[in-house]
Amino acid sequence: MERTTPKVDTRNMTVRVTTALVFGVFFFSLLWFGDAPWAPWAYLAVMALATIMGIREMTLLGRARGFNPSLVAGTLVALGIIVHFFLASGNRDPLPLWLVFAGGALVIHFGALFFDPKLEEALPSQAITWLGALYLGFGLGFQLKLFMLQGTLSRTGSRLILALFIITWFGDTAAYFVGSYFGRRKLAPKVSPKKSWEGAFGNLLGNLIGAFLMKATVCTEWTLVDVVALALLLGTVGQLGDLVESTWKRSAGVKDSNAGGVAIPGHGGMLDRVDSLVFAAPVLFAYVHFVHGFN
Repeated sequence: MERTTPKVDTRNMTVRVTTALVFGVFFFSLLWFGDAPWAPWAYLAVMALATIMGIREMTLLGRARGFNPSLVAGTLVALGIIVHFFLASGNRDPLPLWLVFAGGALVIHFGALFFDPKLEEALPSQAITWLGALYLGFGLGFQLKLFMLQGTLSRTGSRLILALFIITWFGDTAAYFVGSYFGRRKLAPKVSPKKSWEGAFGNLLGNLIGAFLMKATVCTEWTLVDVVALALLLGTVGQLGDLVESTWKRSAGVKDSNAGGVAIPGHGGMLDRVDSLVFAAPVLFAYVHFVHGFN
């Protein structure tokens, strides 16, 4: 195949980097105070805001196809899952998942009987409502659970969240530049024509660099096996998560997940920003739980 001319949107890149720096200052400041009594509440608020924005975008994607998912019901169920992760610790589980799901079923299915004007689309509408709630609730809920973990090092949860973001971001950045300059072989042309196999391998290289950086700075207890394993695991599921969300956007016929709504300057919608993290966070938690014994 012929090599295409590299296309790097420098103007959009400037806006993208500026926005990332603004959010980065706030985010890393919060991580610095990870052991403060108020920090979990602050992170809960951040995850709740991201959840509300994400559910809104899932609702817009569904409505772009003529369906009518419930913004209110999806938000309530997703926030219920988030609060479950926040409250559950040790043997305490004041808001068990079975109760969240049972209440969610009542709100989503019975609520539609009274408030959904398009009951002829009940099956896909309610399925999209559940999908958004589970996708955002678990994906961001595991971030909150990671943030609240405690270990032998101070601010253990903050260190793990920083590692999650750095490994993922390094991968995304490497994929963008490697794919732009060297991408020839399409990775998934039906889903995302711009993504290439070269970019995918560049992503894994970026993940590996990010993981080594985290071992050298904040996650000093990691072994070389941890570095390689986490780079490959988070890099692989992160890219799959990106493709999954791209599939939804293509199905809805939109470019960005905000579907014409409020966008993050240079970054599209909230789902565009968390698509990799939603899958990577549960994998990171599973790894530190089963390999390192964190609960």
